[in-house]
Amino acid sequence: MSHTETIQEFYQRVPQANATGLALNNAGVGHFNVFTRASCFHKTPYIRRDFYKVSLIIGTGKLYYADKWIAIDRPALLFSNPVIPYSWEATSEEQEGWFCLFTDAFVHHYERKESLAESPLFKIGGNPIFFINEQQQQELSRIFQKMMVEIASTYTHKYDLLRNYLHLVIHEAMKMQPAESFEKHANASARITSLFIELLERQFPIDTPEDALQLKTATDYAKQLSVHVNHLNRSVKEITGKTTTEHISARITKEAQALLKHTDWNIAEIAYSLGFEYPTYFNLFFKKQTRLTPNEARSVIV
Repeated sequence: MSHTETIQEFYQRVPQANATGLALNNAGVGHFNVFTRASCFHKTPYIRRDFYKVSLIIGTGKLYYADKWIAIDRPALLFSNPVIPYSWEATSEEQEGWFCLFTDAFVHHYERKESLAESPLFKIGGNPIFFINEQQQQELSRIFQKMMVEIASTYTHKYDLLRNYLHLVIHEAMKMQPAESFEKHANASARITSLFIELLERQFPIDTPEDALQLKTATDYAKQLSVHVNHLNRSVKEITGKTTTEHISARITKEAQALLKHTDWNIAEIAYSLGFEYPTYFNLFFKKQTRLTPNEARSVIV
């Protein structure tokens, strides 16, 4: 995808979703909001978002997700993550239910950063749709209704309570079996490329100098995805026009620029966190990518 929709852009596209004007860090750390699906358009753009989203869909339509699509012909719970692009196309006039959106910072305020990414709901190549029965619909509806009441309340600790409601929805879904009726709308290369991009993005952001980058090469990613590195390289080049190594280098460079701008880590700490054995190697890599040394870049962007 050439663009990732931010929360600000979502509210600009769907202004009725934030009629009360909630701040982007309304939860103190991160952002959370919940809406009825009456605020949704019947057709949404096929793009990535930089936030998570959980939807209780009551209505019919088609979900286009990564390289697949699925017909939603009965009530369902949908989990969307910031990496995989998706779009929704309603096929019935009546669209009911709720959805909440939230950031990584909101979910991980009191827990390990890896916990959500490790969840089966957001795993690499996982299915994001859970069809639900009437009893499950009633239970989940009650949780979302409680979210709606709480988001409008003045209770001091309401975001802690909302976080608990969100986890309750997640745990309810983890007890269910995901839908298995996806239809392919692209070739195998698109599928592998989608999984590679998702896995690449999951390595970031790096929160501390001790959190060294784990996957550094095309071979590392191929092993993680259980494909031959040559197959991965051919697929990524076919779909994106860029090599696997170019994608990895570009993402490491982007993270390096963010660390130079937003942290006080020294150059050696940044180098080690990005998987470079020696700071000199990082300096050479960064200058090749940006034509600036890390110190020169820090003086420009700070």
